[in-house]
Amino acid sequence: MVRVSVVCCLKLLLLLALGGVTMHVPDEGVLAPLGPLRLDGHLSFHDLATAARDFGNRCSLLPAAVLHPGSVADVAAAVRRVFQLGERSPLTVAARGHGHSLLGQSQAAGGIVVRMESLGGSAMMRVVQSGGAGVPAYVDAPGGALWINVLHETLKHGLAPKSWTDYLHLTVGGTLSNAGVSGQAFRQGPQVSNVNQMEIVTGRGDVVTCSPEENSDLFYGALGGLGQFGIITRARIALEPAPKMVRWIRVLYSDFASFTEDQEALISAEETFDYIEGFVIINRTGILNNWRTSFKPQDPVQASHFQSDGKVLYCLEMTKNFDPDEADIMEQEVGVLLSRLRYIQSTLFHTDVTYLEFLDRVHSSELKLRAQGLWEVPHPWLNLLIPRSTIHRFAREVFGKILKDSNNGPILLYPVNRSKWDNRTSVVIPEEEIFYLVGFLSSAPSASGHGSVEHAVSLNDKIVDFCDKAGVGMKQYLAPYTTQQQWKAHFGARWETFERRKHMYDPLAILAPGQRIFPKASLPMSS
Repeated sequence: MVRVSVVCCLKLLLLLALGGVTMHVPDEGVLAPLGPLRLDGHLSFHDLATAARDFGNRCSLLPAAVLHPGSVADVAAAVRRVFQLGERSPLTVAARGHGHSLLGQSQAAGGIVVRMESLGGSAMMRVVQSGGAGVPAYVDAPGGALWINVLHETLKHGLAPKSWTDYLHLTVGGTLSNAGVSGQAFRQGPQVSNVNQMEIVTGRGDVVTCSPEENSDLFYGALGGLGQFGIITRARIALEPAPKMVRWIRVLYSDFASFTEDQEALISAEETFDYIEGFVIINRTGILNNWRTSFKPQDPVQASHFQSDGKVLYCLEMTKNFDPDEADIMEQEVGVLLSRLRYIQSTLFHTDVTYLEFLDRVHSSELKLRAQGLWEVPHPWLNLLIPRSTIHRFAREVFGKILKDSNNGPILLYPVNRSKWDNRTSVVIPEEEIFYLVGFLSSAPSASGHGSVEHAVSLNDKIVDFCDKAGVGMKQYLAPYTTQQQWKAHFGARWETFERRKHMYDPLAILAPGQRIFPKASLPMSS
């Protein structure tokens, strides 16, 4: 155990040097009140710039220090000490997972960033194949574990979590603090609907175990709670038998009504695909490039004659899980399901991959983009949840008028069932049973012009402005709000519960300052 004292810079430098830590001199005035902390891990000051960056690459807020915890006790000790300093201290604490936030949500200006991946080792995971007395299988995973590593660990037992995000190189605590959505959500619900228990460090520095039966208010509050009520340090995640293979299918539509009606029919059917997503292709040139890379055409001759004619096209993406010795059964099931759809017949493409390869598909694209220097660029993403009743009006305006051409990134559009989302969590979604996730996943590799941040943000603003003025009834996911008034409007009737939980579990507003919901030392708030 390393004893870290920040009473004075010289002593701190000496002690940290003995612990083998390279650093520059911190702001003594800010950190000195922390006093001596006994840590299994360590505080560092050489990686502040890294902790001030995220995937969005549009916001950089330097912390005073980065905590690399060696245990949950380290996280609790740091938060508890900041809480004890009271509301006069400017210190805040932000949990940083894999840094995939979009606008500084995992940053803490002048505060402490907790590097949660320090607590993410596979040695800290425990897979239970049966909980006994009819309890389904589960995995206990650290909050700082990447989902890809959780998958690797559970696959050793022939098991896997039920619900996913499209990108697995995110931490468990990070996605559970938001929702965790992908093409399985129509059937299994988001990741926040597939958690049995959590361990959380509250804004008072208390370590609390919570579940639907124990400390349930904190349990449901923290799920989708944007880190406002506590830092998730462990989660018990429901598992199911893992398939070995996946039939991965893509087809195209030119008619939006047929595209959405087929999607809605698929997510409502008893017998259906295992994963259903869609995306929009806006390309006025008539040239289609990478929508089917590595996919084989069902009919190569027919496929070679397909011309997009510069239309807006809609791609439906589906999978069917199977084991190799049951491939014939899978083929029959897929044939029946496809026969009910109204896609352009010449655009049926498919490929067979392992379950692991499919779930980790985005990482393959990441590696290619990194090699081209196109990964660590600004990502001005916009993620919306649109009610089924207004999705056609939304599409006519956005895909017909606002977006004139490719959006420098994928545009996702697929429906989910509200009944699969636990309404006791903090996640805010539209009221209708079927609503659509629409994600404009833009990259901005250029300083000016079509590929710039300014251009992408301008388009995002036009889309949001249309939704507000037309009464579309949308809710933003991974919302970039910067004022409490915007957050109040976002939560609506649920704001009172959200604010009450903040008072209860983080009364000094220490946690997750980058969400810009509750300013430090301003509670209680006036409405």
